[in-house]
Amino acid sequence: MANRQRNIRIQLRVTEQEKELIEQKMQELGTKNTEAYLRKMAIDGLIIHLDTADVRELVRVLRVTSNSLNQLTKRVHETGSIYGEDIEDLRKSYDRLWSSAEEIMLRLAAI
Repeated sequence: MANRQRNIRIQLRVTEQEKELIEQKMQELGTKNTEAYLRKMAIDGLIIHLDTADVRELVRVLRVTSNSLNQLTKRVHETGSIYGEDIEDLRKSYDRLWSSAEEIMLRLAAI
């Protein structure tokens, strides 16, 4: 052991759930060497906390837009006609939807 390149030992304690999470992540990566995995994560690992408020807003706008489209489709099938302001409202919803999606993508790209 005197010839080992890595001769300093670092120990840590984990809960059973943490151990299972570590093993799950190792399995996702396809590695079985816990020591190498933990060393690599400690040195190169990244912790990213994402604020998902924008994504929740995007989902909300998507639901509103989807509901509007469904109501418009139902009305067209019932009456056989469509109104310009209905189309304009739907277009505005889609514009908000795409604007939110583009903003989220720009923020993600900056990570």
